[in-house]
Amino acid sequence: MFGIRVTAGLLVLLAALTACGGPAGSPGPTSGPPAATSTSTSTSPSGTSAGAAPEQLKFTAKTVDGKDLNGAELAGKPVVLWFWAPWCPKCQREAPGMAAAQKEHGEKVTFLGIAALDQVPAMQQFVQKYGLQSFQHVADVDSAVWKRFGVTAQPAYAFVGSSGQVEVVTSQLSEQDLKQRLSKLA
Repeated sequence: MFGIRVTAGLLVLLAALTACGGPAGSPGPTSGPPAATSTSTSTSPSGTSAGAAPEQLKFTAKTVDGKDLNGAELAGKPVVLWFWAPWCPKCQREAPGMAAAQKEHGEKVTFLGIAALDQVPAMQQFVQKYGLQSFQHVADVDSAVWKRFGVTAQPAYAFVGSSGQVEVVTSQLSEQDLKQRLSKLA
């Protein structure tokens, strides 16, 4: 009985780590299309004025430091949302690059971290450990914001143009690709 529980526990742990992925460049799950090619774009419906909030931004949430955040207030600005989890090795590797990107592009682009798949204290420790205090992070403990953007695994990104166009990238980005996307967004 004990051996079955240990085996089941290891399978659950393996499944959780597989969702996060291994080291950069390692192959992901073999079923379905590769995550690196998963992007989707949606635009505001015609007749919507520039700056009107796209449907995905119509959410309210708490930040990791307990403040209220209304996603619709981001409308009309270029925004990048970074979807991460505190225990994710890829997210841990990306964190310094995100801090640097915010420092470089933060005057023209609003950055917002969307943390999920863990509890608030772990999210707070992640922000502190990787020096990410220069931008806000949502404590998406029920993954509601992740669902709004169709994100099922981390890391992922949503790039929202000032016109309301949303592009979701459901894979890890190189620092160079991130810089190019941010330059186009700004």
